[in-house]
Amino acid sequence: MIKAVIFDLDGTLLNTLEDLKESTNFALCKFGYPERTLNEVRCFVGNGVKKLIERAVPENCTNIDECLEIFKKNYSENMCNHTKPYDGILKILEELHKDGLKIGVVSNKFDSAVKDLCKKYFGDLIDCVIGQNDDVPKKPAPNGVLKAMKELGADKNSTIYAGDSDVDVQTAKNAQLPCIGVTWGFRTIEYLKGADFIANQPEDIIKIIRSL
Repeated sequence: MIKAVIFDLDGTLLNTLEDLKESTNFALCKFGYPERTLNEVRCFVGNGVKKLIERAVPENCTNIDECLEIFKKNYSENMCNHTKPYDGILKILEELHKDGLKIGVVSNKFDSAVKDLCKKYFGDLIDCVIGQNDDVPKKPAPNGVLKAMKELGADKNSTIYAGDSDVDVQTAKNAQLPCIGVTWGFRTIEYLKGADFIANQPEDIIKIIRSL
């Protein structure tokens, strides 16, 4: 019986892409680098913001860390300009909460931003929030998910993971959890190969969990 659900954040619960693009281009413009399109940024995200910047800057760039710090500062101040929950997400979180399930979020976005976004958009609906920091290796390493399970008082027999990318599928496998791949996020369904279940709309998550 499922007692806990752990979600990815970007592309799964929140559509953050436009704000990520704007902060990426803000940092790039500071150094006179070419801006990136929305679709380019869509392909760059998923492995943490340092990897996003590494992919966005020109080849052989020598000031990635400086560019990253400018991005993080700008993003922290502007991450709610366009970001919003995907349609239907708040409703399913409320339903899961009513069903008595514990809800966690584990993201490769830097920890302070993950916590601020979850607090703003989901309030008390989220029981545990873990972002990337020096103590938690990035997904697909299972450490963040395992830490969330411990905080939620759950184990691998009572937990399910949901995300929108190949990184999420591999994270679930590494944590020995069943995986729901969601198709409304930043990646196409081809990237969800290996997921145990596919959700084409948020309501499908409720149906899948209640069927287990």
